[in-house]
Amino acid sequence: MTKVVKWVVFVLALLPLAILLVGVFTNTLGPDPADTLAAETGEWTFRFLLLSLAITPLRNIGGWPKVFPYRRTFGLFALFYASLHFLVYLVFLLQLRWSEIFEDIVERPYITVGFSAFILLVVLGVTSTKRMMRKLGRRWKQLHKLVYVINILALIHLVWILRTDLAEAVIYASILLPLLAYRVYRVYACRASKHIELSTFN
Repeated sequence: MTKVVKWVVFVLALLPLAILLVGVFTNTLGPDPADTLAAETGEWTFRFLLLSLAITPLRNIGGWPKVFPYRRTFGLFALFYASLHFLVYLVFLLQLRWSEIFEDIVERPYITVGFSAFILLVVLGVTSTKRMMRKLGRRWKQLHKLVYVINILALIHLVWILRTDLAEAVIYASILLPLLAYRVYRVYACRASKHIELSTFN
């Protein structure tokens, strides 16, 4: 049953890409297909980042321990769609003008923020293997807390792109902020619990 669920998750995670590819081949992505591809791959990156963040609360509050392995799965799919997002920008929007990449990153703040998030996501993807977990030890958990920074950067990137029409950004923020607040709550709750234990023993 677990294998079936994994395959279902995998297929569903690739469904957005399949829909976009159908749109490309049938020419139904609107008047600016490149812009649509960039927007869709970017948003799916953010959605998978949020799904990855949602796993821990689902496990702890909802009592669903079996969902925990999918945190890494969703994180890797976020990297996958982020890579597609960058590729669309590089090929269709920048038209492979390599000399302009650095200029864009430096001079356009929303690209600076988005590219920073992408690089950090690549780092987390490269270090997500069990081998890297063993190699990094305790430092692995500290490193992978960068996922919170990545989510915040992704939100800023989206806000900068949308500019005036911020309805979508508000929806994503309303999902992200409680997920981050839950982490902050857990940190303080853990510290308070340790303080109580120490006081008891003293």
